Amino acid sequence: MHDEAPRRGGPGAPSVRQVSSRDNPLLVRLRKLVGDPGAYRKLGEVWIEGDHLCSAYLQRGGPSPTHALITEAGWEDPVLRRLAEAAQGITVVPAALMAGISPLESAAPIAFVVPWAPDSGVQRGQATVVLDRLQDAGNVGAILRSAAAFGFSQVAAVKGTAALWSPKVLRAGMGAHFGLRLVEAADPATLADALGIPLLGTSSHARQALHEAALPWPCAWVMGHEGQGVSTALAERCGLALRIPQPGGEESLNVAAAAAVCLYESARQRLVSAAAP
Repeated sequence: MHDEAPRRGGPGAPSVRQVSSRDNPLLVRLRKLVGDPGAYRKLGEVWIEGDHLCSAYLQRGGPSPTHALITEAGWEDPVLRRLAEAAQGITVVPAALMAGISPLESAAPIAFVVPWAPDSGVQRGQATVVLDRLQDAGNVGAILRSAAAFGFSQVAAVKGTAALWSPKVLRAGMGAHFGLRLVEAADPATLADALGIPLLGTSSHARQALHEAALPWPCAWVMGHEGQGVSTALAERCGLALRIPQPGGEESLNVAAAAAVCLYESARQRLVSAAAP
């Protein structure tokens, strides 16, 4: 069966094309985009898969998706069809072709391709989470969720951190990406000066516990590599190094869990201050 020519439902409606060949140029490009975690930097577009992420993207008012890829079954679902119609173009494919692109074990019935451009640099004075060479996509996505939940507006990733807009990090972020300023390849040598706010870190050897310190706001929490921790260059710029109490006796927390604890304590202290007479 040959690919059908584009058709339109009416004035202003997106073009709709049905594709049945895996060699279609669009599908070839999408496999490249999804197959390489950093391909979005070269191609200038990001793959967002699943109705939850697609809806979250639209709710945040990002640029119009350049394309929606939807399965034949998804196209018959009125909710998914309306979601797809937010894109400039729509391609309907068999489930097997979607599965050949998706990195998920069970491919979602809909995905968006959205335009991407790098942020020019960190914004001074913005509450920030600094990711220092974190490798695990799940950890990075979980920290983005915590940042968004606890009122941090910016994430700065030092070179060597997992690609922030890769499909795995996007999946783990569950939509947090779309409410944050995300800066990649931040220079640790100039980051503290560029941010202009206190840098905070954690250390199991610190004398002062997290809940005992009066935390500054805004601030930048620095979260380090899963095995090596925070680099010496960044650790030396941290005005406070605090210990997370662990009465259970374990030596350390997973970095995503540690980040959630620290960001929560910052948010808690802000709420207490706001409520004080």
